[in-house]
Amino acid sequence: MTDPLAEVVSLLRPSAPFSKLVVASAPWAVRRSEIGRPFYFVVLEGGCRLKVDGPGAGEALTLEAGDFVLIPASRGFATSSLDREPPSEGESVTTPIAAMSGGARVGDPHGLVDLRMLVGNCELGSPDAALLVSLLPQWIHVRGDRRLASLVQLVADESRANRPAREIVTARLLEVMLIEAFRSSASSASTPGLVSGLADPKLAQALRCMHERPAQPWTVQRLAAEAAMSRSAFFERFGRIVGMAPTEYLLAWRMALAKQMLLQQALPMATIAERVGYSSVSAFGVAFTRQVGAPPGRFVKQWQDTHA
Repeated sequence: MTDPLAEVVSLLRPSAPFSKLVVASAPWAVRRSEIGRPFYFVVLEGGCRLKVDGPGAGEALTLEAGDFVLIPASRGFATSSLDREPPSEGESVTTPIAAMSGGARVGDPHGLVDLRMLVGNCELGSPDAALLVSLLPQWIHVRGDRRLASLVQLVADESRANRPAREIVTARLLEVMLIEAFRSSASSASTPGLVSGLADPKLAQALRCMHERPAQPWTVQRLAAEAAMSRSAFFERFGRIVGMAPTEYLLAWRMALAKQMLLQQALPMATIAERVGYSSVSAFGVAFTRQVGAPPGRFVKQWQDTHA
């Protein structure tokens, strides 16, 4: 049986080459306003609070030792010690931050350290990362997962030791943690996205159908039947939980697969078109151009020029 989340993670090709150790002494508050790559936190000791910017962000999360948080999209966020609220967007922050070997020291440099965490940026190797990230929750927070806790402990051990190739080992462990976080987050997803959809048994069946047979001429009615729901109830539930219409999701998934096959350059265009549900190369080309903004051939050339 096809695992849609595994397919998305595989296409995303996540890596975590950049990490730093942060130690802090309460009271403190930090805001990250620059928008760059996806971001992650691994809490090694102590706790803190996190608030992600943007609509649907909700209340601040309280993070504890062993927690893992991934913010897949490039979003601003704020963190603070447990005794205060993270600063809001536009709020000034005066907590001193001092550079140290391998990371940063937050708060009173002579105070008692009550938080140690690894933070860093992720890289997504997919040519369609932005589209695939839109299928994921706004953030992923994993707690109480034994496998992930074991990985957190290994990362913590590496961060403390001065062993040969420490940076390489830490980067590889963090990559595994990213994948484990995706795998472990279905039960804790609190924002719309693929993970939330897979946690719903009825929607999960429809999602698996689209992933197993993307070439099928799926309609909302057919997908609703697979989910054993009425058309209107399925359409409303899918949009509310996954965050987009069923046909929009299907198109997004087809185009993600098409991009992967185009860049591999192992199949003729007619075969690619057929595998993603189009009866002709011209129909596929029109749909691809409308979705991506460039015809298939130009998309491949632009990607090659950018990554030469």
